[in-house]
Amino acid sequence: MDGGGSTDMTLAFELDALKALADPNVVFNDARQWTEYVGVVSDKPTYVVTNFTRKHRVRQDFFSGPRGVEESLNNVKRQFDTDRHVFIGTTDEHRELAERTEWEFLPLDQAAEAADWDLAGETEDEDPFETSSRDDWP
Repeated sequence: MDGGGSTDMTLAFELDALKALADPNVVFNDARQWTEYVGVVSDKPTYVVTNFTRKHRVRQDFFSGPRGVEESLNNVKRQFDTDRHVFIGTTDEHRELAERTEWEFLPLDQAAEAADWDLAGETEDEDPFETSSRDDWP
């Protein structure tokens, strides 16, 4: 995504941004190629984030826990000392949070386009029963 191959970056996804991806596991595995740390932040309860990341096999380096997004971004920035801290979100509120916490904000659609990630709903899943034409069916 950054073209330079730099790995001295911490990347945080807001949970809604992660949910908007077609395959969050693929995205995290890709991001690990050019970042040092990748994680999830959210205002949702811990079990919501944990259930989502387990279901999608996302291995995160950090997550919000019981804290809100702003506190989490501040804590992550103190804990993970990298040259860049990039927050991927979907709303103006996410942009404002990034500014307040001195993270770079990257809208999900721009990140997905730059990294060639598929957004949910962009890929057409075929319904195997929709066009079923079996000759042996009575």
